[in-house]
Amino acid sequence: MFLFAAPSLLLIALAILPAILLMIYIYKQDRLEQEPTRMIISLATLGVVSTFLAMITETVGMAVLGRMFSESSVVYRLLLYFIVVGLSEEGFKYLVLKIGTWRSPEFNCKFDGVVYAVAVSLGFAVWENIKYVMTYGLATALVRAVTAVPGHACFGVIMGAWYGLAKRKQQQGWDSASRLARFMAVLLPTIIHGIYDFIATANTSSIHFIMFVVIMFVVCFYTVKRLSADDKYHNDDQGEDLNIIDI
Repeated sequence: MFLFAAPSLLLIALAILPAILLMIYIYKQDRLEQEPTRMIISLATLGVVSTFLAMITETVGMAVLGRMFSESSVVYRLLLYFIVVGLSEEGFKYLVLKIGTWRSPEFNCKFDGVVYAVAVSLGFAVWENIKYVMTYGLATALVRAVTAVPGHACFGVIMGAWYGLAKRKQQQGWDSASRLARFMAVLLPTIIHGIYDFIATANTSSIHFIMFVVIMFVVCFYTVKRLSADDKYHNDDQGEDLNIIDI
């Protein structure tokens, strides 16, 4: 029985490992005050929950779109990847993120938003990845390890950057700026997620997808480095111009 179970365990390990490594990297960038491990695990679990919520809206959305448009049409694909998939997945990630952290006393620094959002995103990615690799095997595990899992981490970085800013603005009494930042925390990851899926499934050369992924990874890497270096406690106003663009 062990011989039959071993390949499955290997695939599950390969599905989980990239997310663990990425989470460790992001966690180590939290230079002011690292978050409790229990909180990271809790947020990753909420990320798994968000996959089931997204599955419901995606199933309904695809059924509705299928009745309205041809699946080969550009309109169908745009609505599918930007609204049905992108907004569903990023929207539910944001929902569980806010429920799990917004009122937490641990959420006391801007960079915390990145740590929290990446934890949720990687929880989502792990469950999604397990389903894919158990269905399609080792080759899929290897491809997704360098594309889809880091992709979800990048969506989390973007969401978390604006989410951390939103909390800081709220703490400083800038409620309108906080609401705008929260809106951006959903909008921007949704757009980038939609572009990612649209290019990945387009009948074009894979070089376009590779170029997009590389650019996204580079931008997110430097975003993490900059936000980590410029991290502040929410109650530290020294030398700051309180504008929404201070992200």
